[in-house]
Amino acid sequence: MGNVIEIKSQYEESIEQVKYEIGRMLKKAPIIIRSYTKHLAASTGKGIRAASVIACAMDEENRIPENAVKLAVAVEILHLATLVHDDVIDDADLRRGEITLQKKYGRRTAVICGDYLVCMALKIAASVAEESTQEDYMKFKMPDYISRVCLGELYQHINNGNVDLSVRQYLRIVSGKTAALFEAAFYVGAALVEKDFRIVKKYARLGRYAGMIFQLTDDCMDFEASEESAKKPVQSDYEQNVITLPLIYTFKKLENFKNKARECILPRSEINKMVLQTGGLDYTRLVANEYYNKSMQLLQDMQLPQEKENKLKVILDKSLRL
Repeated sequence: MGNVIEIKSQYEESIEQVKYEIGRMLKKAPIIIRSYTKHLAASTGKGIRAASVIACAMDEENRIPENAVKLAVAVEILHLATLVHDDVIDDADLRRGEITLQKKYGRRTAVICGDYLVCMALKIAASVAEESTQEDYMKFKMPDYISRVCLGELYQHINNGNVDLSVRQYLRIVSGKTAALFEAAFYVGAALVEKDFRIVKKYARLGRYAGMIFQLTDDCMDFEASEESAKKPVQSDYEQNVITLPLIYTFKKLENFKNKARECILPRSEINKMVLQTGGLDYTRLVANEYYNKSMQLLQDMQLPQEKENKLKVILDKSLRL
C-alpha cells in the first residue's frame, strides 16, 4: 500500500465534523431502517466519548488526524447502540429528552436497530484499519473493549436486586458497562499519535478513571436530578432492580433496612430518606472524587502539552459534574 496523506484539523473543527458525520449517517441509513435511525438522530448526547478520542489524538501542534474523527464517530455510534439496548432492557420511555426507540416503535425493532448500530460502528473502525499502513495498524493490539461492555452489562443483570452486592463487586460492574467504552475512546485516540505503548496505557487508565467518575456521578443524579434536567428517567434505578453505590452503602450501614429490602419492594420515599440519612450520596461522591484525584495526578505525571492537558481536564471535570 502506498503512502497515505494524512489530513489534520483543529480540535473544534474535528468535534463539529464528528457531529456532522453522526447526523449524516443516522439520517442517510438504508431506507428500511432510516425512519428509526433518523429518530435516534434527535437524541444524540453531549459527545463526551467522542471528545475524548479527539483530545487524546491531538499532536504536539494541537492538530487532529482525520482518522481520529472516524474513530470518534465509531465510538459514539457504539455508545448509542448500548443506550438503545439499555432502553429495551429497562423498558424506558425517555432518553435525552426524546421518546425512546423501543417506546415509539417497539422492543423488537429497537433491538434490531441497536444491532445495526453496532455493525455500523465496527464498519467505520474497520475502514480506519484499511486506510492505515500495516505498520500503523499493527502498532498496538486493541483490547477487547466491546466484550468488556457486554460482560459488565451481563454482570449487572445477574446481580439485579442483589441487596448483598458489595462495593467492590459494583465497581467491577461499572468498570465494564461504563468505564470500558471511555477507556476505549482514550486508547484509540492516543494510539493514533503515540509511539510508546506504555504511554498509550496511561491514556487508557485515564479513560477508565473518567468512566468510573461519570457513572458514579450518574448514580447520584438518579436520586437528586429532576427528569427535566437529566433528560431521562430518574428515581428509577431501584425500580429497575439496579442496585447502585448510594444504596449499597446504605444497606451496609443499616442491616435491618437491607433485610426489609430482601423481603419486599421498598417505596422510593423510604429509599431516598435512608440514603440521605446514612450519607450514601456523600460516600458515592467521595469515591468519585477519589477517582478524579487519581486522574488529576496521572494527568500531571504524563506531562502533556498544555492545550492537550486542558482539553482532557475539561472532559474529566464534565464527568464529575454532569
